[in-house]
This record gives sequence, C-alpha cells and structure tokens, in this order.
Amino acid sequence: MRFALAAALGLLATAARPAAAPPPTTSPTLADRVLVEKAHHRLSLLRQGQVLRVYRVALGSGGLAPKRRQGDNRVPEGTYALDSRNAGSAYHRALHVSYPSAADRARAKAQGVDPGGDIMIHGLPNGYGWIGAGHRLHDWTRGCIAVTDTEIEEIWRLVPNGVTIEIRP
Repeated sequence: MRFALAAALGLLATAARPAAAPPPTTSPTLADRVLVEKAHHRLSLLRQGQVLRVYRVALGSGGLAPKRRQGDNRVPEGTYALDSRNAGSAYHRALHVSYPSAADRARAKAQGVDPGGDIMIHGLPNGYGWIGAGHRLHDWTRGCIAVTDTEIEEIWRLVPNGVTIEIRP
C-alpha cells in the first residue's frame, strides 16, 4: 500500500511540474555555413569554422569551369544562400542555391545570355537511390551538386534555410 501511495504521489508531483522549455531555434549541431570545393568534389558543413561533416559530390556534366549561362551544365562559383527547400523534388530532396546573384545577372546580360538558375544540392533521381555512392563515378548533373539520398537527408536536417554557401573552384 505504501508503495502504491508513493508511486501515486510521484506521478502527481511529475504532472504538476511546468513543461520543459522548447528546444532552442539554433543548435550547436546545425551548420552555419556550407563550403563546396569543386576541384575536390567535396561539400563540407561548418559551424563556427569547425567542420561538422564532409561529403563527396557529383557536379555538373559541363566541367569544372564556373557557370556562365543557362544550359551549360556547370556549377556556379561564388557566395550564395541556401534559400529554400523542396521535399517533393524529382531528386529525392533538394536545397535551393540563390544563384544567380546580381553580379551573375549583370555579367550574363553584358554577354547577351540567360544566366540560368535552379541550382540545387540534391539527392539522386527518384527511384534511383539504390545507386548510392556509385553516382559519384562521374559528374552528371545539369549544374547542381549531388549527394546520395541518405546524405541529403542528413544535410536537410543539419542546414537551416538562409545558411551561406560558398562554392569555390
């Protein structure tokens, strides 16, 4: 009887406690910067200058030169933001890169070309996740940065909207 009474009192005491505070909006495990090094086919997630994760990537089929126009299948270079996400992407999940910048648009206009857009960090085409890391055997995207489906799931969780992405040669 005493055990039952003690248990009941314990439950009442627990129920009377105020609810725990909500989790913070920032976390020491969330990235505050993304770095892509095209020559090394590497994407790194950073937090306060410290590397959290590193991924090998496939890039655009147009070579390692910087993107200059629509349809060149190249990855741009510069500093942008990851400004939105698409959970219903044709490439599993996708994080949108804010390319083109004002400078990219001005350069394209001066050259009389369309700068292009829709640059993403994404997974594999839907239904092809089984390819896994084999997708990195050659560059195959239309100017995006591709990782495996498992990797984009992790990146999706670790990178909030608005994070800066720097894409280097």
